[in-house]
Amino acid sequence: MAADATTNPSQLLPLELVDKCIGSRIHIVMKSDKEIVGTLLRFDDFVSMVLEDVTEVEITPERKKITKLDQIFLNGNSITMLVPGEEPEV
Repeated sequence: MAADATTNPSQLLPLELVDKCIGSRIHIVMKSDKEIVGTLLRFDDFVSMVLEDVTEVEITPERKKITKLDQIFLNGNSITMLVPGEEPEV
């Protein structure tokens, strides 16, 4: 008997997994020196997304800059990695 995709996350397609994260906190690693954590509101087929209640952490050799934002739009082309339910190490 085949494994059901609802019980086995490894059987989900990538966009299905992102869809299951809507309304949840996600940790995003950007191609730049930024990491972003926020609540996923929506996304498109290119994984561009809208987040709310956002914390942006920019790490430079001199310091770590933390910015709080109400809402943000991210271009999917600038995203390296998504981690559901994670908070950055501040």
